[in-house]
Amino acid sequence: MARTSLRLGLAIILLVSVLLFRSTLASLWNNGFHSIPVDVRNGTASAMPETPDRVVVVGKMKHEDTEWVIEDLYDWQHAIYTVDDPTAPLTVPKNKGHEGNVYLQYILDNYHALPSTIVFLHSHRDGYPLAWHTEFDTHSNPITVQRLKTDFVQRNGYVNMRCNPYPGCPNELLPLRNPPDPMRGPEYVYGEAWKKLFNNTNVPEVVGAACCAQFAVSREQVLKRGYGEYEWFHSWLMETELPDDISGRVLEYMWHVIFGKEAVYCPDMEQCYRDVYGVYSDY
Repeated sequence: MARTSLRLGLAIILLVSVLLFRSTLASLWNNGFHSIPVDVRNGTASAMPETPDRVVVVGKMKHEDTEWVIEDLYDWQHAIYTVDDPTAPLTVPKNKGHEGNVYLQYILDNYHALPSTIVFLHSHRDGYPLAWHTEFDTHSNPITVQRLKTDFVQRNGYVNMRCNPYPGCPNELLPLRNPPDPMRGPEYVYGEAWKKLFNNTNVPEVVGAACCAQFAVSREQVLKRGYGEYEWFHSWLMETELPDDISGRVLEYMWHVIFGKEAVYCPDMEQCYRDVYGVYSDY
């Protein structure tokens, strides 16, 4: 009899424990704790932060390795567009216009849900000569993004990822020069492109900005232009008969204008390093 009572008591305790456990799980679920995130870097079941409010946008060809974006910049969102693979998760309707195509496509795809900070980069990770235009001794895109002062991006709206002003500053293009300088790439078409893109004839006499189409912008700055304007920029790029290298370079020296700067945007190099990266110049 005593043994039967003991078994009955244990059964009751077990039943109560199961009910309490189920109640606790239900409470956690209802409060949004649907899973325990795992830190994939070290395999621990530690809490991970919410989706970061910043993104790195990269355009690539199928053969290019961009795993570094995910591995080195794990605390950023990633938008990697494969321009020559229509089956890729992120792609473009037409492989045309170099990086400008991807940059504009990202804005069109995400205009109504942009993160606070957007960094537009090429597909190369680091090294010379491939990434010669990327900052610091290692010419490393991961390092520049890791050092980037996003608070300055928010204040300034647009930030060129290259502080070294050469090439590009102070007067890369003279759109009204006659005849155009054949060594200045897009100079001979820049004026007409300006008129089409901005629907005005106020073509600047001088255009200057550090090369090479890697930059950061704030959401607020992007939204200062309407969705339709970015559609127009993109349609021009898709429809122009200019060679890709020329149309891409037209945009290379127009991004700073699109995002609110004057035609000549050449910050002091030392000040740029302090503002953008919180460091002093290597030069």
